[in-house]
Amino acid sequence: MGDPHRPDRYGEVWPQGRIDAYMKVLGLIRDHVVISGGWAWHFMSPPDHKEYKHAHDHKDVDIFVHPNDIGVVTAHLLIDGFKRVPCRWTGNEFWRYERHVYREGTRHKLTIDFFVDAEGVPTRKLESGWTVVEPEYLLSLYSVKHESRECFAVIAARKLLAAGIDPVGRPELMEAP
Repeated sequence: MGDPHRPDRYGEVWPQGRIDAYMKVLGLIRDHVVISGGWAWHFMSPPDHKEYKHAHDHKDVDIFVHPNDIGVVTAHLLIDGFKRVPCRWTGNEFWRYERHVYREGTRHKLTIDFFVDAEGVPTRKLESGWTVVEPEYLLSLYSVKHESRECFAVIAARKLLAAGIDPVGRPELMEAP
């Protein structure tokens, strides 16, 4: 959601083909990564929620990978057709992988932003089995590693945490502010 925030476009949804394609690759690396960014909010949202574009960002997947798991994660991405691509942030602790897929007659560019994490970010294992960045810590990454400060989930999580309420599973993560 690096594009300008557009409240007039609330209600638009992410294409299901994009969601399905990302879920396929995430399933391959699930046990070796910590999900961050918009996809972390996706997994923290109530099950079977509507995929509103302004609720959380599905343009890319941000993952944290411990150095011990780099080989297995990289191997899965390469076998699945991803290629490491340079970008302005590429360095020793950040890599980007991309791949194009066709789903439902539409071409989708899939992007995995891969952060090497030797220190360990605070995490939470969800009932669904996904490991995500702890919500409060995840909020601290906005404007540092993530851009979507105005998505519904980020706004709602800030309010819920300020009130002492755990945002995981809360319907507010999907509601327009």
